[in-house]
Amino acid sequence: MAKKKILLVDDEIDFLQLLKARLEANNYEVVTAMNGAEALKKFKDQPPDALMLDIMMPEINGLEVLKKIREVNRGIPVFVITAFNNEERFKTANQFNASGFIIKTNDLQAEIDKIGALLKITEKHKR
Repeated sequence: MAKKKILLVDDEIDFLQLLKARLEANNYEVVTAMNGAEALKKFKDQPPDALMLDIMMPEINGLEVLKKIREVNRGIPVFVITAFNNEERFKTANQFNASGFIIKTNDLQAEIDKIGALLKITEKHKR
């Protein structure tokens, strides 16, 4: 079975590398981007099975990226990453059908498990 590809987008290099390593240890293929513009290009050039998308980024913020992705693909799982538990951001992300939220912590295994479960459900619906 082919590895699921995740496009991981975050402008904080330390967090990006930590999460990339954790995802790869859980048998995912990971493509990274450090800003919204790069994320949109990689989304088009290397279509992923899911995205993990930081909200606060330079050039194009995560909510704008989510909006643009939903214009072309309404079904792909998109998890919004944030360091801040901000109700207004959650409401906005939900308007664009975010699949879930990930709060930046050092313990990310539960979040990775949620992504795996959603990808399995998504795969079943494609069949």
